[in-house]
Amino acid sequence: MADYKTIHGTTVKNYTADPDNPIEGQVWYDGTAATLQYQIPNVTSTGAWRAGNSLNTARQKLEGAGTQTAGLAFGGDTGSVVAINESYNGTTWTEVADLNTGRKDFAGAGTQTSAIAMAGQAAPGATNNAETWNGTAWTEVANLNTTRNLLSGAAADSTAALAFGGLATTHRAETESWDGSSWTEVGDLNTARYNPGEAGTSTAALATGGNVPPNNATAVTESWDGSSWTEVGDLNSAREGFGGLGTYTSALMAGGGPSVTGNTELWNGTSWTEDGDLSTARYLLAGAGTSTVGLAFGGGAPPIVAVTEEFTGAGANIGAWSTANNMNTARKELAGAGTATSGLAFGGGTPSALAITESFDGTSWTEVGDLNTAVKNHAGAGASNTAALSFAGGTPYVDNNETWNGSSWTEVGDLNTARYGLAGFGTNTAAIAAGGHVPGAVSGACESWNGSAWTEVGDLNDSRGYLNGCAGISTAGIVFGGDGPGATANTETWNGSAWTEVNNLNTARWHMFGAGSSPSALGFGGYGPPGYYAITEEWNGASWVEVADLNTGRSGGGSGGVSDSTTALAFGGSSPSATAATEEWSGSSTTTKTIGTD
Repeated sequence: MADYKTIHGTTVKNYTADPDNPIEGQVWYDGTAATLQYQIPNVTSTGAWRAGNSLNTARQKLEGAGTQTAGLAFGGDTGSVVAINESYNGTTWTEVADLNTGRKDFAGAGTQTSAIAMAGQAAPGATNNAETWNGTAWTEVANLNTTRNLLSGAAADSTAALAFGGLATTHRAETESWDGSSWTEVGDLNTARYNPGEAGTSTAALATGGNVPPNNATAVTESWDGSSWTEVGDLNSAREGFGGLGTYTSALMAGGGPSVTGNTELWNGTSWTEDGDLSTARYLLAGAGTSTVGLAFGGGAPPIVAVTEEFTGAGANIGAWSTANNMNTARKELAGAGTATSGLAFGGGTPSALAITESFDGTSWTEVGDLNTAVKNHAGAGASNTAALSFAGGTPYVDNNETWNGSSWTEVGDLNTARYGLAGFGTNTAAIAAGGHVPGAVSGACESWNGSAWTEVGDLNDSRGYLNGCAGISTAGIVFGGDGPGATANTETWNGSAWTEVNNLNTARWHMFGAGSSPSALGFGGYGPPGYYAITEEWNGASWVEVADLNTGRSGGGSGGVSDSTTALAFGGSSPSATAATEEWSGSSTTTKTIGTD
């Protein structure tokens, strides 16, 4: 019989503990525990939506085609019927050639370079007009046999499509098939309806939900096999006007009405399962892509929105927080610098302001030289536990600034504006101070540190306090959250000279923690009604998505991790009492499994 080495080309190694960097699928023997073990990645059990960049034109009753990274949004209603056509490259929408006939409540499907628009409501009434898209322009083709609106459709591309359901005086069940040159009436839906969800192609489609007589939302789902419709498993929630995408054996339906919802359901060919909701509840939206990598855009909340969200299905590798050794002194409203293996915690309160500084080596905290001035609600910057900056704070409002050389703090040039509850990022020789509380107000003031003096630079777009920021350099940063007054989700990025408003956090809050940089950051914890948050959100350079929670919900703590969102450190804070708790973040996480025991 062949042995393990003969089959796999290597022997099973013997370790006294888990190997430092096991690879997926590696098997080893733990001599201490007398067990045979292997490691697998931790993955999400459900899908999640992430905010993407918005359409250029907010609209509802539009249609979509393509994929998450190559999408198309055409037609719709902005308050009037429009012919607008936009192309999505996975990051931004760009306006391209318009439809020949502006329309809403129509059917549309296909790819970014080969799509079809079918019937719908045009000015002044319903139409049977059809158009195809070749990636450059729309061309009018043969009309449908039945004039109607509020219909749905399916297509792999512009040469083969299916149009079904709709409204023309009454609810319609007609189905028409397009062969690239003409329309042919084929088998009717079993249930006449309008505004159903759709997925699939001209020979394998899905029609689900919609409005049925006399005027009610339905959960009925039907599957098309190329010649006839068959009733299959119902949706969990009866609704109409949602964004549909995917295939007839693997589909996704998001949002819907008439009671506006963000509900998302996944179809596996047999039944529907509820999954992660849209961040923005809406109906009369459009979708594109697959049930694992999808796109939802536009719709009405109300009001009519331009919101785009990207869906990632279950199975993605996820990060996780793990508990580490506590700081020596519990405190809140402190500042931090450094990385997950070379961190620095300084100042804070209990509630009285403290000057205590502690250094983290990746395993434990050690008390080192105190700040010259006890302070809380201040900001910090620095790339390690040997070089950091502590600035501003209160109350009362201070403009004090100190630099750390690995053993002691030295007072250096003060800020121009005294404040507390501000954001800071950068290094001890090149840092940014932004926002904060000033007497009687919140501020948007921003200052840049060059190693010897602070200079006023471009203000934030949104004045606020108790915000957070992160970046390893002073020329590419990000700030998020805060109060102004009231919790905000506002996010802004810094390019070295000006601030730009970008996609908001999913959850508004203040006194958050932050780690990473402008293109790859983490925002976690924080406070806002109804209380202390454990929520962690990851920024990919364009939008935020919720990932694994902190073990302890808290606000006003310190953090480290200046390079990207793959490693981070959270320490201190309040929940509501001051805590010394420390947690470490790994951007991808694994679980060790035991095969057997001696």
